[in-house]
Amino acid sequence: MGITDLFSKRQRRLRGEIPDVYVYDAFPNQLKVQVVHVIRDALGVDRYGSSHASQVYEYINNTLCREYGLFELTKHPRSLDESIFKFFLAEESVDKSLDVVELCFWAIDTYVRSHYPHNSGAKIRPDDAISELNARFKEHAVGFQFESSELIRVDSQFIHSEAVIPALAILRNEQYKGANEEFLKAHEHYRHGRYKECLVDSLKAFESTMKTICTNRGWPTQPTDTAKTLINICLSNGLLPTYLESQMGSLRSLLESGLPTVRNKLGGHGQGSDPVAVPDYFARYALNLTASSILLMAEADAEKK
Repeated sequence: MGITDLFSKRQRRLRGEIPDVYVYDAFPNQLKVQVVHVIRDALGVDRYGSSHASQVYEYINNTLCREYGLFELTKHPRSLDESIFKFFLAEESVDKSLDVVELCFWAIDTYVRSHYPHNSGAKIRPDDAISELNARFKEHAVGFQFESSELIRVDSQFIHSEAVIPALAILRNEQYKGANEEFLKAHEHYRHGRYKECLVDSLKAFESTMKTICTNRGWPTQPTDTAKTLINICLSNGLLPTYLESQMGSLRSLLESGLPTVRNKLGGHGQGSDPVAVPDYFARYALNLTASSILLMAEADAEKK
């Protein structure tokens, strides 16, 4: 069905009532209801006889019960989808609410996609469901998007669109499997406020990307090679176009003093007797720089004959 630009929405925009700063600690009830509509359209309703929908709802329900240490999500539900949605609508924890969203849309992105259009209960395609979910998040200024089968925190829509999404698209290639797992872990750590771990996995993803490129091109590397060494190997082998040769020195300086330094100073070594607090903005910078650096290296590799 998609999103309709109602008169009331247009008036809110004209009055400047649309928030332009993302929030991460709130999940408006209106947004929850809209998400339920999207999930129902994408999965179907299990009590209407769709076997595919029943299997998916059973998996979601059982997974949530097991992970939360519960025997049932709600008391005396008439169906599993009702149990899941009642739990979701009543849940006050933003993290647990996001758990439900991520699990449902993971099922939509994987199971439903593989069975569409044979899933008779589905009214919309998986891609349309994911697009609407992301649009609803943006509409309510809730700073999350569903990408690569999981929820990712968004701080800047421009950076997310221009760097993070393209980087994720590249990393979905099987050859970058390791880097993809590390980059998604970095985002998960960031979403949950584990900023030291975010820095560590950000650098791992960047290093894994370069190691993959070097391996594919037959450029010798060692398992212990650091980001600095890998950058040197890539640049010395002409990974970047020759017309950028004069810029290699400054590029090397940027990459070496950017992501690797942030990680090494704040996330990669022992913290001593006093715990080291990694600020949110450092972790955000690391994620954004990781995405941009991966994109730079991978696109340069694709262009190099």
